Amino acid sequence: MAGSRHRGPQARVRSLFCALLLSLSRFAEGDGMGGDPAAAGAAGTAAAPPHRRFEYKYSFKGPHLVQSDGTVPFWAHAGNAIPSSDQIRIAPSLKSQRGSVWTKTKAAFENWEVEVTFRVTGRGRIGADGLAVWYTENQGLEGPVFGSADMWNGVGIFFDSFDNDGKKNNPAIVIIGNNGQIHYDHQNDGASQALASCQRDFRNKPYPVRAKITYYQKTLTVMVNNGFTPDKNDYEFCAKVDNMVIPPQGHFGISAATGGLADDHDVLSFLTFQLTEPGKEPPTPDKEISEKEKEKYQEEFEHFQQELDKKKEEFQKGHPDLQGHPADEIFESVGDRELRQIFEGQNRIHLEIKQLNRQLDMILDEQRRYVSSLTEEISKRGAGIPGQHGQITQQEMDTVVNTQHEILRQVNEMKNSMSDTVRLVSGLQHPGSAGGVYESTQHFNDIKEHLHIVKRDIDHLVQRNTPSNERPKCPELPPFPSCLSTMHFVIFVVVQTVLFVGYIMYRMERDAAFTQKKAERACLRVHLREKYRLPKSEMDENQIQMAGDDVDLPEDLRKMVDEDQEEEEDKDSILGQLQNLQNMDLDTIKEKAQATFTEMKQTAEQKCSVM
Repeated sequence: MAGSRHRGPQARVRSLFCALLLSLSRFAEGDGMGGDPAAAGAAGTAAAPPHRRFEYKYSFKGPHLVQSDGTVPFWAHAGNAIPSSDQIRIAPSLKSQRGSVWTKTKAAFENWEVEVTFRVTGRGRIGADGLAVWYTENQGLEGPVFGSADMWNGVGIFFDSFDNDGKKNNPAIVIIGNNGQIHYDHQNDGASQALASCQRDFRNKPYPVRAKITYYQKTLTVMVNNGFTPDKNDYEFCAKVDNMVIPPQGHFGISAATGGLADDHDVLSFLTFQLTEPGKEPPTPDKEISEKEKEKYQEEFEHFQQELDKKKEEFQKGHPDLQGHPADEIFESVGDRELRQIFEGQNRIHLEIKQLNRQLDMILDEQRRYVSSLTEEISKRGAGIPGQHGQITQQEMDTVVNTQHEILRQVNEMKNSMSDTVRLVSGLQHPGSAGGVYESTQHFNDIKEHLHIVKRDIDHLVQRNTPSNERPKCPELPPFPSCLSTMHFVIFVVVQTVLFVGYIMYRMERDAAFTQKKAERACLRVHLREKYRLPKSEMDENQIQMAGDDVDLPEDLRKMVDEDQEEEEDKDSILGQLQNLQNMDLDTIKEKAQATFTEMKQTAEQKCSVM
């Protein structure tokens, strides 16, 4: 028992010693509370941000986005894309539309960042299909994947607005990579192929939606501005993919498509930045220019410089009065123009304030005269008789006088404030330096607000002080003159009725004459059919019935029919047959008879030989 009691304190001492050694080791490494502050600060400091360089050949932004020939500089559009001066409509709000825009040249950036500003708007609660941002080895101008080609080699960031798989996880932003050998699973929204995703509603927002896509040190990050605020830097994290391998060179692009539902997919800007790690110099474009191109640009520069010198000499010869004056003194600089505009604005403000001050003085004089006249009237009438009809009581008079005094006090306060404003503007008109002028912007805003307040107070006072019978009223409209009397109206109705009846009678006569002519023609056709024993026509019978079954042929047609009928009867008679025989050629008849006889004879001989 004694041994055990002796070993207990030793064990506690050893444990305390071990704890002391552990704390000392942490102190030496800077992890404890007593560590080196410099080391702790260095460990807690985040890595320095990369260097960003804007690449204009891989970007577009309005206004003046489209050239005169309808193309976008350094970009190619395909499908149903519609470029305009301030945006590119990738896919319009029509069914089954596809469009895309792609950079013409490949980008060879190790690290890059893309900022896309777009709008997706539609009338329905649900839209389709969506929009995609691409970085691929080849251009996918047209295809089934949001308007771009399938089996791409690179990465696509899809802003999918339609829920194809029915899981109610759309609209969503999905990152999908491809090595050029995988088909996109459109029916399931690429759920099995997605590297990362987030659910964000980007349709029908009050402000344009912004997406920042960063590829830095093989890490792809997507940040999104939800479109509820105009703040350009208000981004929130969406998705991130580590160890992302993409082609070393590729095209940037953006595409969109619609299906049975349709949205307008408008891209306002596409800005590309090359990222360089801290401590590394970004590659300069001068190193990529060959010696021949440098010589060509140098020759063009020298040529333009010579033309400029010639133009200067011609201008100096044409303007000898400007000899010896530097060219900078002839034209107004930007700073001088801004100072001149500021001084002109101050002068206008000063004049307006002076005019308001004069109007306030006039109001004060008028109020003083009004108060003095009321005071005199009170002194003359005395206290007044309370119950007498038509008189004003002493209490009402006191109320009016107190009101006028209050108005005078307020007008005096406004006048004093106006005087302070005049002094302030007068001091601003003689600034000591240009910096003082630029610092006076806040004073101008205060003066503007103060002028609005003074104007509103003056209008209120004028309306308050004007008697009810003297207040301006809206002018009454003059009686609307009657431009049509009863007699004129009756005459107009009678004339219109007569014209209408006459037109109806004319139409009836014309229709009757037309029907009569059609019936006469039908009657003629019936006579001809009876003459030549042809079948009757039901249409002709109907036309004759429409004419009332009382149709006669015209005299000239009847004579022609009668003459033809007499000629036919003469031909059918015996005399007509004899006359026809006289007119026949006997030699011809004889020859025909001999030929017939010869043919019959030959036929008989052939039959006999056969027997």
